[in-house]
Amino acid sequence: MKKFTFLKVTAISIICISTFACSNKQQEGSKEKEKASTPSVKLIGKYQFENPPKLAKDIHAAMGSSLLHLPGDPDHIFYSSSDRGPNGELTINNEERRTFPIPTYTPAVYKIELSKGKIKVTDKIQLKLPKGSDPVTGNAFITGLPNFKEKDETPYDAAGKKVLSYDPYGLDTEGLAYNPADQTFWLSDEYRPSLVQMKKDGTLLQRLVPAGMEGDFKNAPYLPVKANLPGVLTKREENRGFESVTITPDGRYLYTMTQSALTNPDENSRITRILKIDLKTTKVIAEYAYIFEDGRKLGLDQHDIVVSDLFAIDEHSLLVDERDTASGKEAKFKKIYKINLQEATNILNKDKGKGKTLEQMNAKDQKAAGIKAVAKKEVVDLLKFGYPYEKAEGITLVGKKLAVINDDDFGVTDPNSKTELWLFRLP
Repeated sequence: MKKFTFLKVTAISIICISTFACSNKQQEGSKEKEKASTPSVKLIGKYQFENPPKLAKDIHAAMGSSLLHLPGDPDHIFYSSSDRGPNGELTINNEERRTFPIPTYTPAVYKIELSKGKIKVTDKIQLKLPKGSDPVTGNAFITGLPNFKEKDETPYDAAGKKVLSYDPYGLDTEGLAYNPADQTFWLSDEYRPSLVQMKKDGTLLQRLVPAGMEGDFKNAPYLPVKANLPGVLTKREENRGFESVTITPDGRYLYTMTQSALTNPDENSRITRILKIDLKTTKVIAEYAYIFEDGRKLGLDQHDIVVSDLFAIDEHSLLVDERDTASGKEAKFKKIYKINLQEATNILNKDKGKGKTLEQMNAKDQKAAGIKAVAKKEVVDLLKFGYPYEKAEGITLVGKKLAVINDDDFGVTDPNSKTELWLFRLP
């Protein structure tokens, strides 16, 4: 009977000829409308740190190891930190040596302003001891040199021939967080790994280290040390400790995680650990398993997948910056995920004993042990926007805007390298 339906003339019947065709057209139109209205991530700005001050030949000032926006600040004001300072690698007598061309370099936090596509430094805050003198600098300012012989990389001069002094106060600062409750900063350190609290003027207040390491600092009395972190963290891979740190908006809890899996017993694991710290007591109250993406499926060595930063949306929801260690066309993986800790198992003090370590467990082992790792949901794939840099190391939120910054390592590898802050609008 459908051949008579066109006798009742309507706009739809004239256009569609038949109810079947009309139905298809309406469905297609609905799908196109839905697709067009689906919110998506948008890149809305790029800001470059142009003409950074020269520190030495082919070495310039650098930031980008972290990124932070303080509550109450204008949307274009951020903070970022340098890491331990200019360093490189030389092969001498078939031995790879870590070089520090400016051994007295002091790690710093930078206050920056975004304007007209540029990053402008408005303040530089160098890290300093609350009293006494650093053994390397001879004044209150610390260095970025390794802490202890045989427990850290051996520091060499620029030529890779002379062994430099170790600095028990030295920090390889990476992540940066702010506690609105007491108006102090916290920085994560890749060396031990450790966490340090800092006043806004750069004065260090205390350092948290893994249990069992407190004795190592007996000759460094000017900075209080608390061995409040799990002792298993001493099994971190050399110079792959904490690269991330974040604090909940209410200032109650701090989160951090190791950049790579612990060498527990080897370094090929896909599992790392997220720590939750109560800032009133500075003690760890929870620990969660986080699983890196599978390097084999990405055509990468598992060792080349790392976590560079965290951002706490609230007590249970975090953003995670997970990436590979390549740049440009060689890069295969740089993503920002959202995780919910409420859905994961608190494994604090529950992965001890005989059998496999957490790092050795596969999915079947985790299920048998009653361990549920955090679930990840992709927020941004940086490579889809042509992100060219290796070290996307700092992330922060400003409302619904996500800011990402890279570290160019002082131009040691490439004197023409740049640090850029990219701004995305999230759905």
